[in-house]
Amino acid sequence: MTFRHALALCLITASLASCNGTTPGCSKCGPTTVSLGGSVSGLVGFRLALQNGSTPLSIPLNGSDANGTQVFATININTGYNITVKTQPTTPSQTCLVANGSGTTGNAAVTNINVTCTTNPPRFLYAVNRGSGNVSGYTIDAAGVLTPIAGSPFTAGGNPVAIAVDTSGAYVYVVNQLSANISAFTIDRTTGALTPAGTAIGTGSSPTSVAIDPSSSYVYVSGGGNSGTVSAYTIATGTGVLTAVAGSLTAAGRSPSALTVDPLGEFLYVANESDGTFSAFSISSGNGTLSSEPGSPFQCGASPKALALDPTGNNLYVANSAANTLTGINGLPVTASAPPGSISGSPYATGITPSAIAVDPVANTLYVADQGANTISGFKIGGASGTLTALTGSPYATGMQPSAVAIDPTSKFAYAANSNANTVSAYAIDPKSGALIAQSGSPFAAGLIPVAIAISD
Repeated sequence: MTFRHALALCLITASLASCNGTTPGCSKCGPTTVSLGGSVSGLVGFRLALQNGSTPLSIPLNGSDANGTQVFATININTGYNITVKTQPTTPSQTCLVANGSGTTGNAAVTNINVTCTTNPPRFLYAVNRGSGNVSGYTIDAAGVLTPIAGSPFTAGGNPVAIAVDTSGAYVYVVNQLSANISAFTIDRTTGALTPAGTAIGTGSSPTSVAIDPSSSYVYVSGGGNSGTVSAYTIATGTGVLTAVAGSLTAAGRSPSALTVDPLGEFLYVANESDGTFSAFSISSGNGTLSSEPGSPFQCGASPKALALDPTGNNLYVANSAANTLTGINGLPVTASAPPGSISGSPYATGITPSAIAVDPVANTLYVADQGANTISGFKIGGASGTLTALTGSPYATGMQPSAVAIDPTSKFAYAANSNANTVSAYAIDPKSGALIAQSGSPFAAGLIPVAIAISD
């Protein structure tokens, strides 16, 4: 080979190497990676996770703000892809489907992958009957009408006062105040019947409330009276059986009355009735234990009885049962440099003895059970600001002493447990105004002194 031929071969080799996408400054080379994009629609819940094959995608998809055009991932050209749902969203529970999720990339971006989400309709409602020590179960039909489940009521412990359904709709947990324990049940996904999941597990003294993190990994129970505490339990996959988390007993304020977990499962908030405060905790992603946030606890109102977060998880509402008001708190989650503040217009007037709160994440509305007024107060949440405006026709009549209120996740129906009437009231929700309209056949018979309700999809 002559020197000239050798030089030409070298130049050709260098030229090819410089255009393989690895050499900087190659102006004529095409891209080596392309984006996989498209759109998200109908998302209301949080923690939607996608995957490409078996590889999780890191893009956060939480709440309605994630709807619209999205870039889900970037991969090499001429590479196969298969985008599917890894984790369905919760709070509320939804089912998301991926269209056009598979193919092989070329030299241009993929822009037609569409993720469409729908909220899972309500199927069952459960009411805790404090006086009769059991749980009434109902099916919910397309019109929101309740029909008793075969075998209902289902036996709980002594003086049951609170209930929660996990996000998968597989398990129910009931807090029993007199027997100081928590009963676990599995839900028959066809009939709604409850079957005990193991034996009741002990709690701290005088448990008052229960909440489940959105991943269905942990259950939290408040109690302890003046020595207020929160305890944590793990949920066994496949059985729902609870196991106490070692070292999880955490101090709260005096007489903790209610607790709630944020939509991402990162923070927990507790209403301390005797102190007029709320406590804020971060949740360990490793074992579910709690750590007090800087400056916690924080003042709210007189005798806070219930609390709830808005759909963003950034605004907290606390029902002050002795003040007949609702305190609105913004600036969550708490940081050392930015303590929580007060929402403009707070506190908001409610009926007498507000005792429970439910938030509709679809319509961005909030409802308060006014136990002493036999009414439900309704409010519109003003977007990110969290300000509240009374709904048309509010307050709405209930039965005697409503002690709990719940909203169906599709934003069509509302329910109230009437503790002094032994009934559950059912309402249709006006899709435009949010007003509550009494359902035909309502109220429906419950057990003795129903004090808490929960809905399962």
